[in-house]
Amino acid sequence: MQILVLPYRRAPSSELQVAVFRRADYDLWQFVSGGGEVGETAEQAARREGFEEAGIPRDASYSALASMTTIPACWFSAWATWPKDLLVVPEHAFAVDVGEHPIRLSTEHLEFAWLSPAEAMQRLRFDSNRNALWELGERLTPGPRCKRPAYR
Repeated sequence: MQILVLPYRRAPSSELQVAVFRRADYDLWQFVSGGGEVGETAEQAARREGFEEAGIPRDASYSALASMTTIPACWFSAWATWPKDLLVVPEHAFAVDVGEHPIRLSTEHLEFAWLSPAEAMQRLRFDSNRNALWELGERLTPGPRCKRPAYR
């Protein structure tokens, strides 16, 4: 199991901002992500990864998002040791309001940026990250209930 954590806050202007992270091992931007450990639930993994990668307190208010995807197993260095029929890994998304709590980078990231959802949509590499961000935005500030572009 893989998890995705979307740290967010309200700027002084009340505008939504999300923290996106530039990975150290690949030159790409994404939200906090990581694998679950044996015996962990998806939420426990999200809380652990949020703390390890961004310094988010484990007792912060996490919300499960409905956004889910699968990730090709070839993205993981351990894939060669996995069962032959394990080709995709499920990813579960969570949002966490970090308020004024500072982000602390781990060695997995070179930098992070607080961005508007529109700016983050442009920077994020994976559609799963964009989809989860769209869902978060709709949950916090719903748009019109009509067919429209999602990734703006």
